[in-house]
Amino acid sequence: QVQLVESGGGPVQAGGSLRLSCAASGRTFSAYTMGWFRQAPGKGRVFVATITSSGYSTSYADSVKGRFIISRDNAKNTVYLQMNSLKPEDTAVYYCAMSNYQGTFDSWGQGTQVTVSS
Repeated sequence: QVQLVESGGGPVQAGGSLRLSCAASGRTFSAYTMGWFRQAPGKGRVFVATITSSGYSTSYADSVKGRFIISRDNAKNTVYLQMNSLKPEDTAVYYCAMSNYQGTFDSWGQGTQVTVSS
């Protein structure tokens, strides 16, 4: 059974930075694409960033491109999201997710709240 545990969220002022971490267990971490998603109040969950199993390829939502960086440490079974130049509209619950062999994100963490004040 896959377990994903996010940490690193919290309150921050606009322009500040946070680094989220997601520790994985229960599946061979290095074999799967990982992703970060977020859900703002009253809205659906949306894609933020993904990183392939090797870490060589990443993708980002336009809204975070140039500000957020996704990375992973396969030796530590952990994926990270470095968030810089944060804006109030980045306020959301952030979830990490692990894909399966079909490329579908089928395992999710419990989420960590990020609140950006202006």
